[in-house]
Amino acid sequence: MYKTRSGQMRFKIDTKEKIVILRPEITTLDANLSEDFQASITALPERSNRNLILDLALVQNVDQSGAQAILTVYRQQYDSQLSCAITGLNNTLTQALRAAGDDTELNITPTLSEAIDIVMMEDLERELLGE
Repeated sequence: MYKTRSGQMRFKIDTKEKIVILRPEITTLDANLSEDFQASITALPERSNRNLILDLALVQNVDQSGAQAILTVYRQQYDSQLSCAITGLNNTLTQALRAAGDDTELNITPTLSEAIDIVMMEDLERELLGE
């Protein structure tokens, strides 16, 4: 369990060799939490050089700033030459992310195992193209 400096945001963190799975323990990601969400994930030492899976199963609602925070974290991963997948979304969250995504192709999966498969396949693809 990871608690942020502000104390508002808590995460469950599962660290694997090439993946870190983050599960925010909140039900609503809104303007009050979006900055803390983004800053906390960016600062996590477990994220260094690992692909990221955001498991948002506990998050039921998101506003525009919350959706933008998720997308910012998502894009930061790819800017760092790493992968990201999002899982555990309900229909409301899926629609909010797609609406805020500006046609960004998102790796949204229904299950955690599919999210792991996607980021590992992208990781393998980067390795093969780098050789």
